[in-house]
Amino acid sequence: MLRRLSLAIAIASVVAAPAWASEPPLATQNDLMGVYRAAVRNNSDLAAAQARLASQQEAVPQALANLLPQLNGVVENTSTRTSVDTRPFGTIAQTGSGTSYQANLTQPLFNAAAWFQLKAADAAGQQAAVEFSAIQQDLILQTADAYYNVLSKQDDLATSKAEEAAFKRQLDQATERFDVGLSDKTDVLQAQASYDTARANRLLAQRFVEDAFQALTTLTNETYTSIAGLMHSLPILPPAPLDAKAWVDTSTKQNLRLQASNYAVTAAEESLKQSKSGHAPTVNAFAQYTTGDNDSLGLVNGSSIPGLYNGDADQSSIGVRLNMPLYTGGRTSSQVRQSFDLLQQTEFQQESLRRKVVQDARDLFRAVSTNVEQVSARKQTIISNKSALEATQIGYEVGTRDIVDVLLAQRALYTSVRNYNTARYAYIIDNLRLKQTAGTLSPTDLQELDKFLTATYNPDKDFLPPDVDKAAELQLKNDPRP
Repeated sequence: MLRRLSLAIAIASVVAAPAWASEPPLATQNDLMGVYRAAVRNNSDLAAAQARLASQQEAVPQALANLLPQLNGVVENTSTRTSVDTRPFGTIAQTGSGTSYQANLTQPLFNAAAWFQLKAADAAGQQAAVEFSAIQQDLILQTADAYYNVLSKQDDLATSKAEEAAFKRQLDQATERFDVGLSDKTDVLQAQASYDTARANRLLAQRFVEDAFQALTTLTNETYTSIAGLMHSLPILPPAPLDAKAWVDTSTKQNLRLQASNYAVTAAEESLKQSKSGHAPTVNAFAQYTTGDNDSLGLVNGSSIPGLYNGDADQSSIGVRLNMPLYTGGRTSSQVRQSFDLLQQTEFQQESLRRKVVQDARDLFRAVSTNVEQVSARKQTIISNKSALEATQIGYEVGTRDIVDVLLAQRALYTSVRNYNTARYAYIIDNLRLKQTAGTLSPTDLQELDKFLTATYNPDKDFLPPDVDKAAELQLKNDPRP
């Protein structure tokens, strides 16, 4: 009867656990949605983007103010000395001082530049809002990427531990056979080299796990010592709809960054109109009221000589003012050319982004479709490599295979385990990226993934499908050739 080789093994206690800094608070919920909520609460990039959005949206009321009434008050204190030559009687000098109070009200009646500035500001505000939504989507993807990267590194570490233990058993076996004269020193040295390599790989994998946990802390400002693991029951399904063109059409309509670029083009168009309006006249209605000392006003019955009359004086006026720019030194024409160039730049950027969105939609559709096949194929590869290892081990024990064959079979087995886990996590992330490209990614997608996470996941035991041992045994029975 063939001897079973178990992949999930107990690891020696000499493997040190990662040490974490105590500054960030300890996380209270360690599943995917818990990490996402912590990221929303504490992520500094998201907070900065929200502040930037609030700042950009203030441009709308500022632009609107140019079309609303403007009221200002002026208080003026003056001291005046006037000299009048009254030949042949000589020069008369008159001094006076006083305080006046003035209120000015202006209402724009026609100001094309201010109107187009408002429309440009409104489009820019819409662009900022959509860009903020895109940043929120980025955080969803960043959270999933960081979370599943931890799980991936944990599975890699578990695989490295199992591989190290397997090579250690092989080294012990080779040493025993050498001691009793059944093999030569070369077998021992080759087994020792494979074990040393596996040990070095395990140490590196352990560091990668610590780095991945640190990335979660950076994202959420909370400390995680463990997180819920991914069950092998996660359904690996092709993208729905199973039509690349449908994903492309949805992406070109709903991709958030592409929508933001559409608003950017609109804002640039309105800015160009604003610049061209520099050649247009402006019409303002105005009303002015002034009260104060007669000396400070300096006008009584058409006289500009202060002090002819004592007491206060009032003055009011109302009217419409037309301002026609005739020549501005070439500034307006230059602004028009600049705005036109900026519009072209924005349109080219929009087209470049549209092409990239189309490419990403097609590439990610193919990636997800391929990942579905990859997960199934990689799982079968584990079964086949495990059967091959068991057959090779038997052949080595009876003398038909040498130790190099065994070591190569072991290495192939654990490589296939790593490839299987990599394919599973790549399927999840590529699926989320496809939804982000299509503009449909939301926290609901994380909630759906949360259903296939379990807090009882133990990487050292659960890093490969639970049915591979039985499937490998069955395959070997059906094809017993060593």
